Amino acid sequence: MKKLLFLCTVLLCSFPSNAKVSLPQLFQSGMVLQRNKTIPVWGKADVGETVILLFNKKQYTTTAGADGRWRIDLPKMKAGGPYRMTINELTLDDILIGDVWLLSGQSNIDVHIERVYPQYTQEIDSYENSLIRLFRVQNDTDPHGVKDDIRPTPTNWKPLNKQNAWPFSAIGYFLGKRMFEKNKVAQGVIVNSWGGTPIEAWISKDSLEHDYPMLVKRAQFFQSDNYVKAQSQANMEAERQWQKILQDTDLGIQQNWTAADYDDSDWQTIDQWKWGWRNTGTVWLRQHIHIDKAHAGKPARLLLGTLFDCDVTYLNGQQIGQTGYQYPPRRYDIPEGLLREGDNVISVRFINKYGVAHFLPEKPYLIAFGDDRWSQNPMPKDIIPLGETWKMRVGTEMPSCPSGDVSLQNIPTTLYNAVLYPLAPYGLSGIVWYQGESNTGNPAPYADYLKKLMGCWRDCWQDQQMPFVIVQLANHDGRMQSAFPRPITSQTEPMNSGWAQLREAQRTVAKADTWAELAVINDLGETVDIHPLRKKEVAARIGLCFDRLLYNNKVELSPEVIAGEVTDKAIVLTLDQPVQSGEVFEFEVADKAGFFHNAEARAEKNKIYIQLGDNAPSAIRYAWKDNPLKANVRSLNGLPMSSFELEITNNKSK
Repeated sequence: MKKLLFLCTVLLCSFPSNAKVSLPQLFQSGMVLQRNKTIPVWGKADVGETVILLFNKKQYTTTAGADGRWRIDLPKMKAGGPYRMTINELTLDDILIGDVWLLSGQSNIDVHIERVYPQYTQEIDSYENSLIRLFRVQNDTDPHGVKDDIRPTPTNWKPLNKQNAWPFSAIGYFLGKRMFEKNKVAQGVIVNSWGGTPIEAWISKDSLEHDYPMLVKRAQFFQSDNYVKAQSQANMEAERQWQKILQDTDLGIQQNWTAADYDDSDWQTIDQWKWGWRNTGTVWLRQHIHIDKAHAGKPARLLLGTLFDCDVTYLNGQQIGQTGYQYPPRRYDIPEGLLREGDNVISVRFINKYGVAHFLPEKPYLIAFGDDRWSQNPMPKDIIPLGETWKMRVGTEMPSCPSGDVSLQNIPTTLYNAVLYPLAPYGLSGIVWYQGESNTGNPAPYADYLKKLMGCWRDCWQDQQMPFVIVQLANHDGRMQSAFPRPITSQTEPMNSGWAQLREAQRTVAKADTWAELAVINDLGETVDIHPLRKKEVAARIGLCFDRLLYNNKVELSPEVIAGEVTDKAIVLTLDQPVQSGEVFEFEVADKAGFFHNAEARAEKNKIYIQLGDNAPSAIRYAWKDNPLKANVRSLNGLPMSSFELEITNNKSK
């Protein structure tokens, strides 16, 4: 008996204690680890605790330091899996080795598969791949300093299929799919974005404080938790009170203006493309739609374009949808049995807190049946178009809603602290940065901000060669945000464009950085929609940039100017590759006084010839507009040239 007790004691002493080891949120079953790079694994434990990690038939040991932190660097591995990892009492299964991508920025990164589904219906319906894993970083902020970890997330290394991808980044989805098809190894896609956020929120305090001390002081102001809490509570209370008064005084609610049999004959008649309501409160619009016997009772989908700002929409008295802000396309399902033969009534309750309530043009306004409920076919067959005439009546007018909202996500350093720093040094293949719309109002410092962002992120990963793909802003008419009426006309004359200036900052930063490339998408945007839907094409261009950075530096991207000279009759630009020949547009030449004028131009092989006027030129620029619709310099494989501005000195462009 004594010998047995002694043996048990020896065995117990030979194994580590049961003190708990914790891992960051990124380390979970199903994760993808980066191939061909050292694999850092880290976490926390009791001070001095022995940490034993078993992986790929090898054992690694370390000890938690005085701060309870530990880290083990696994050796480089080739693509493969699945593997199991055990760390003391923890076990992680189904681990793959492949490529990992971090996608960050504002809302164009975060536009979901659900939003773009009508563009790619068949592909999304039919595709799934368990070797592509999706991870979504939960939004969080911290004005005080860097955090140890991100918040738990429900999208944690989920395999790619329609259900898991539905609320996931469309660009992330298509990039993972594209890179898998090219390299045939597992893909991990980490999305870390927040709509409307400025670049300053994603940069570290250390990077900002020397050149931008006021930004750091602004962040420090929000380190008062009491202030932030009081402002947030006051804002929520103001919003509740405003909504209560709105609801209590809205005649449309009191008199049931949603009802199909309501008499709206004395309402004002308006043309939806000339109409805009500039007040605050609610305004109701009604339209009568005739449904024939063949379509009566069938399930359908109401496509109500895109509206500014909030709406609640009814059909025959039944609510079929609502949207709380301006950007999402209104796609409202009509249940079976609701449409009846004969007269039907669509009622739209606009809730307007600022700006001008209005319809946005260039979007579909119709009822679609059958397969056309999802189709983006420009010539759908089974539809009933809406009319352009509506009945209109004001529900209630309100004072502006007082707001004390803090919006910490827009404060310098807060996102770097909370959702970027904690991700490092998780192994990555490259980073995608798609942001800038929120900085177009003040584009002057953007190039410096972007260099600082790339620098502090590379410092986080201790990798000064971390590849970055910068997605240049798409074409978009910035005037269409909330102002109305604004006729949609092509921008034809030279203009001072904040969008073009920011694109130029993106271009020059990428060009100066050996480990960065620019994905040019100035042909994939939409005049009236800041969230263009062609995300698969955006992902394809990002993929090309990574191909060049990581796998083959001979991959041709968008054409670039490599030299220029002034002759007696023309400015001759030399490009790095041949382009499609013919007349090209959106070139401007500045005179000595700095005033730009439109100029005729022609492309031949790898040259562009820009005609000169009578004045000696001082600068040239291309596609220098928010929405350069006529820009048409393209490579032989169809990639567009970036906008640019070049000075001319001594008959040379630079």
